Amino acid sequence: MFFHIKELQYHAKPEKPDPLYAKKLQEVLGGQFGEITVAMQYLFQGWNLRGNGKYKDLLMDTGTEELAHIEMLCTMIARLLDGAPVGDLESAAKNPVMAAVLGGMNPQHAIVSGLGATPTDSVGYPWNSRYTIASGNLLADFRANLNAESQGRLQVARLYEETSDRGVKDMLAWLIARDTMHQNQWLAAIAELEAKEGVVVPSTFPRDLQKREVEHVLFNFSRGDESASGRWASGPSMDGCGTFQYVGNPQPLAPAPHLSPAPPYIFNTPPGVIKGKGHTMPPC
Repeated sequence: MFFHIKELQYHAKPEKPDPLYAKKLQEVLGGQFGEITVAMQYLFQGWNLRGNGKYKDLLMDTGTEELAHIEMLCTMIARLLDGAPVGDLESAAKNPVMAAVLGGMNPQHAIVSGLGATPTDSVGYPWNSRYTIASGNLLADFRANLNAESQGRLQVARLYEETSDRGVKDMLAWLIARDTMHQNQWLAAIAELEAKEGVVVPSTFPRDLQKREVEHVLFNFSRGDESASGRWASGPSMDGCGTFQYVGNPQPLAPAPHLSPAPPYIFNTPPGVIKGKGHTMPPC
């Protein structure tokens, strides 16, 4: 059960309207690594978790907080759109600032959402649930969460540098700080699970069913051998189950494949044509 608290989690009020920046801010709302994505990702991971306890609470706590961030961003976008020149464009263009804005404002903010935010990214692409990951494996999911928070914080930091509005910067500074915490919490949860399960996901797949002779081998498929100097090319493997090996000139382990021709009713290119033997043209 959810409750909506009418007060915002943090301030979301710009010093002045800026429709162009409102368009940019849509990226961290409805983009691949935006707040809608992480909210849905964490909540579905929590709802689908088969069991209760601290991991479920962590997911539900964070997913619910991300809903608050969605509300903050929607409020900020709406306020940035206050006074947007959507009426007499010719008159508005006489103002140099408005003229500059007109070339970049998201027209859907005026036509579709009535000067409000939309569940889209900064170029109007609709938010997509395929951005989310909820696999049922906590270690795999928490690593995905760490990546999402890393990318999200990166984008918010870039947006921070693209505005001089103190009100916008104040809200973004809050979001950046919360992303710092969320990266830390996922790192802590990952470390805890790795200590229990090991670092390879899934930990329950029988090792004797995989080709163990290549499970810690780095194949060099680049010109030169610079990759041989990395931690991943020698010494104990990260899972503690072997030693890294480096193969500088990997060789194929199987012959070239030869596929049988498809049946005639598939109408692929005739085998004779592929082999360069020609083909009898059908009658007209």
